Amino acid sequence: MSACERALIHAKKLNVDECEAIFATRKIITVRITDSEIAEIKQNQEQNLGIRLIYQKRVSSAQTRIIEDIEKAVEYAYSTNLLVKPRNFWKHLPSELTTQRIDGTYDKKLEEISGEKAIDTAQEMINSSIGDKITSISGSLNIVSEKIEIENSNGLNCNDKATYISGMINAESDIGNIPVSGIGQESFRTLDSFSPEKIGNDAKEMCVGSINPVSCKPEEYSIIVEPYSVGELLAFVFASNFNLKTFSEKRSCFANNLNQTVAVENFSLIDDPHAPEGIGSKPFDDEGVSTTQNYFIEDGVFKNTYSDLFNAFKEDKESSGNASRPGSPMGRDAEPFPFPAPHNLKIKEGDMSQEEMIQDTKHGLLVGRLWYTYAVNPIKGDFSCTARSGIRIIEKGEIKNPGKSVRIIHNLPIMLQNISGIGNNQKNVLQWASLPSITPSLRVEGIRVTPI
Repeated sequence: MSACERALIHAKKLNVDECEAIFATRKIITVRITDSEIAEIKQNQEQNLGIRLIYQKRVSSAQTRIIEDIEKAVEYAYSTNLLVKPRNFWKHLPSELTTQRIDGTYDKKLEEISGEKAIDTAQEMINSSIGDKITSISGSLNIVSEKIEIENSNGLNCNDKATYISGMINAESDIGNIPVSGIGQESFRTLDSFSPEKIGNDAKEMCVGSINPVSCKPEEYSIIVEPYSVGELLAFVFASNFNLKTFSEKRSCFANNLNQTVAVENFSLIDDPHAPEGIGSKPFDDEGVSTTQNYFIEDGVFKNTYSDLFNAFKEDKESSGNASRPGSPMGRDAEPFPFPAPHNLKIKEGDMSQEEMIQDTKHGLLVGRLWYTYAVNPIKGDFSCTARSGIRIIEKGEIKNPGKSVRIIHNLPIMLQNISGIGNNQKNVLQWASLPSITPSLRVEGIRVTPI
């Protein structure tokens, strides 16, 4: 008998209205890189059971990592149920699931990978980062394999196997007038798609290209934002505005713009849970609702929001299949309560290469990496971020110099109306403890920067 079945059987004895059980078994390998060498490797095997009970419209929960304590966990959730305020808008847990097979989300090689192979892969990342002008290398490699099972008292029973691999290298140099750095990052679901050499080479190239930067003038530029930086903006500036809860509470900067134009005509922002190799790709969400592609912005028009069951029912709507129980550093875990989140925030590719964008830019900046990105005034869409490395000054279609750090304070609705180029260099991006995205480079006009 599975852990979920045991939980449901015991909940039925307590005569609750509904019970949901989610069980996660995860294998995690983490290799940490410090001072240009492998400093640590950790291998963890973990299991976790989350329980959610609904009784007389009251929703309570419990969690345990000890399988022998499943019945105790159910009883704890039941004992706290009377202390919870009834949620009269609650309807029901799902009972049916229609799924489709998604390619490129599970790899037996990653599930069975050894610690020795993980160390060799991390060493390849280091080796490709080494150069005469590189003084320090740091970073990490994370490999996750998991099995997820969701069952509920309405007859739902679904399970999935998944694998993930993500590597990051930060290369630093103290040669030149100020210290500089560069980052390389790749995230995939299968081992053969992952290139440790590319991670190191990207970090080295950004770092070396940033040596001896010059000050940027405090004025407006055409800014080309590379995929890693676009991913930062998607996670920390874009995403929350399309959350049904945020939208319904009028805290989205697009709260009054449903079915209206909010971006240039050729811009589309999609949640794509079926993208091969997508870090957030999955056939069903973390409540067992089938996932589907969802356009938030289609050809410039604000089309839709995302939600889980709880927040959808609160607005008398149906879930979009975006319940999330994220695991660290990637994947899913068995948290008792999910929350709504996009699976893979994807910007539809354009028809320009990044090189063509540069050649078509008279006065601009190329930004490879952003830091400290956050919403200053979420309701209006104002945000702030800092570009500290990977900055290139563009004049008359050519990169002239690396640039020193600048701060950007801008507005999301204005930014979307001033996109002048969408790249054809789409890639997976995964910021630390953040949302997965699939994005190309973007060029935006009229962004003012302030030198730091």
